Amino acid sequence: MSKGRILCTEDDQDTREMLVLFLQDYGYEVVCSADGKQTLDLVDGENFDLFLFDNWLPEISGVDLTLRIRQFNKTTPILFYSGAATEEEQRSALEAGAQAYLIKPIGIEELVQAIERLISESNASAAGQPDCQGGSN
Repeated sequence: MSKGRILCTEDDQDTREMLVLFLQDYGYEVVCSADGKQTLDLVDGENFDLFLFDNWLPEISGVDLTLRIRQFNKTTPILFYSGAATEEEQRSALEAGAQAYLIKPIGIEELVQAIERLISESNASAAGQPDCQGGSN
C-alpha cells in the first residue's frame, strides 16, 4: 500500500527520474509532469496527497502554478524542491500557498522527511485532529 500519492513537476528529466525512483523506494506513488500545463491537466482529473514543484519551469513558474492551484484546491500540501535559492523566490512560493521550500541539492532523507511531515499534517487537519508529531517547524 502506498504511503501517499505525489504529483512531481520537474522539467529536468534526470531529476524527475531520480525523484520517482527514490520516492517509490520510500513507498510513495509518484506521477510526474515536465511543465505546469501538464500539471494543471493532471490536478483537474486526479487526487494527490502532495504536490512537489520545481520553481523554474517552462511557461508557468512553480509560484504561478501554486497560485492557480490554490484557486480551486486550498488543502493539498505543496512542497517546493528547487535550485531557485533566493529569499525572494522562497517567500513568493510560501506567500502563494506552498507549505515548505527546500533548496537543491538536498539529501533524499531530508526531502522524504518533509514529505512525510506535510502529508501527516494534512491528514490530521482533514480528520479534524491535532497534529501528534509535536515540535516546531
